[in-house]
Amino acid sequence: MTDTVSETRSVIVERDFQHPPEKIWRALTQPHLIAEWLMKNDFQPVTDHRFTLRGDWGSVDCQVMEIEPNKTLSYSWAALGLESVVTWTLTPTPTGTHLRMEQAGFRTDQQQAYQGARYGWAKFFDNLEQVVARPD
Repeated sequence: MTDTVSETRSVIVERDFQHPPEKIWRALTQPHLIAEWLMKNDFQPVTDHRFTLRGDWGSVDCQVMEIEPNKTLSYSWAALGLESVVTWTLTPTPTGTHLRMEQAGFRTDQQQAYQGARYGWAKFFDNLEQVVARPD
């Protein structure tokens, strides 16, 4: 018998960018750039740093869990009863960077949050693409 409360799902978005990992990394870790594609924030790329993402609908309490420049960024994401982890993985490709984002920790009874995240992250990726497409 499985305990359905402990089973969780993830939202995964993957996209190829025609930019080097360093450029994508800046957009993922510099507060003024994060504000352009995601939300207002007080992020710092330092392990254990606690930060808040602020949107029109409310805020998200986060804490940096893992950081490996130009490769991996992971932080907790707590909002509206959802306790999850967002992990960004950057992989160099011959033409730029493969970016993978996984938000893990959606319980089966959090269908609305799960669907909202699927929709939201697709939009955030579109915004991110516009930010990194600009000349430096």
